[in-house]
Amino acid sequence: MSEVTPPEVIPPAESTPPRPYSAPPQPLSPSDERTWAMLSHLSVLANLVTGFLGPVIALIIYLAYKDRSRFVAYHSLQSLVFQLIWWVGGGALAGVAWAISGVLSAILIGCLLMPVALLISFIPLAALVYGVIGAVQVSQGQDFRYWLVGDWVRDTPNN
Repeated sequence: MSEVTPPEVIPPAESTPPRPYSAPPQPLSPSDERTWAMLSHLSVLANLVTGFLGPVIALIIYLAYKDRSRFVAYHSLQSLVFQLIWWVGGGALAGVAWAISGVLSAILIGCLLMPVALLISFIPLAALVYGVIGAVQVSQGQDFRYWLVGDWVRDTPNN
């Protein structure tokens, strides 16, 4: 009896599925750039209600538009860094100052430190005003840089 050999099975050729075409991101119009840059500076106002969402909003704007507009990327990253330093850092510093003056109020030194703690408490409020000033200038088409932060952000590789 002869053996029947099965026909040779050829495995299917491996093929990679075609990748969907993704068009490069379309650049924003100048008015849209000014609007998103203004909103990134105004995100500092979200801190009034939530206490912490301002930097998150600036980060979301940065991630969404960094490939479409260098202008929006610069201003949103600048707003993010500014808020982290002056709102979050200033708020933490104010809390520490009030805690120290409260603990030391049992002796006269704590009472003398309360005006200093009150002045430190104005740092986050000054950050709010400065952020609104930045938003107004950017919406009018002017270049705006936060003091110290703007130069540092401009020197980052993506800007």
